[in-house]
Amino acid sequence: MCRLKHLPELLLPWYAANQRQLPWRQDTLPYHVWLSEIMLQQTRVEAVKGYYERFLRELPTIEALAQAPEDRLLKLWEGLGYYPRVRNLQRAARQIVERGSFPTEHAQILQLSGVGPYTAGAIASICFGQPTPAVDGNVLRVLSRLLARTIERTEATELLEPVYPRGHCGDFTQALMELGATVCVPNGAPSCDTCPVAHICRARQQGRQADFPQRQKKKPRRVEQRTVLILRCGDKLAVCKRPSKGLLAGLWQFPDTEGTLTLQEAVSLAQQWGTEPQAPELELERSHIFTHVQWELRGIYLSCGAMAECFCWYTLQELEEKIGLPTAYRQFLDVLQKGENDGDH
Repeated sequence: MCRLKHLPELLLPWYAANQRQLPWRQDTLPYHVWLSEIMLQQTRVEAVKGYYERFLRELPTIEALAQAPEDRLLKLWEGLGYYPRVRNLQRAARQIVERGSFPTEHAQILQLSGVGPYTAGAIASICFGQPTPAVDGNVLRVLSRLLARTIERTEATELLEPVYPRGHCGDFTQALMELGATVCVPNGAPSCDTCPVAHICRARQQGRQADFPQRQKKKPRRVEQRTVLILRCGDKLAVCKRPSKGLLAGLWQFPDTEGTLTLQEAVSLAQQWGTEPQAPELELERSHIFTHVQWELRGIYLSCGAMAECFCWYTLQELEEKIGLPTAYRQFLDVLQKGENDGDH
């Protein structure tokens, strides 16, 4: 604890001078902080900037988010992945609208759909000045190196709560995040020479920065084979909704099936669907990695003579404007868009 009590006096001046200028740091409106924290889960800061600004242009208030049609919401989230995040975001927005205002207490914020201890801590400290730590991987790494032992989330919260500086809780939360994101970085390569807390860091004193935090070996991802059929009839492409449960639940996709089909098997399946396949156009091999699963995808492009009623049919422009395709499927659409831009039909 004696090491940690010095963190505010060391980190706050450093943060004031070195913080990155990020769109969600322009104010402390709860909607803005909440949205940014949800977007930043599992996604890099640079990738989030454009999504954050576009999302707020289209849905500038919590009320607008609560009322947004699902397809439009998913389109705005397209490319960010982990779609349950945005569905929970809308559920929480509806909870907030129903109660009449954004909750101001940590315990109340924690009751919102999709909000866990980290996000609740960030909102309560940044927006409402409460001494509620927001412990993510960056903060755990900082604390583990400072104390030269692996720290778990519950312990990190207990260690940080007493040292939170009243009146500067939000800046302290963000300073800890910033230190881990820009200086005390992972993979054994921290910038100790520019670190404002280097002189109180036990791991640095022992020359063991790379040893912390100790990580458990991840289980290997399960690999699944799938065949994706990109069916074109005239200038329209077939899409359908995924099942309501499971991976990418309820999202749009190109028709697909388990296993790796031969071209003839794919043509036969398209015939069963009633699309009257006429000629193969292209075959591609692609991969997509989820947290626990890796998809090995074979994409088969077929020209068809009929728009089967079991699918919805859209032009490339309509897909771009209206339909949010997960990245696993969108990579097959990108090939068609490139061909259209190049004049190659």
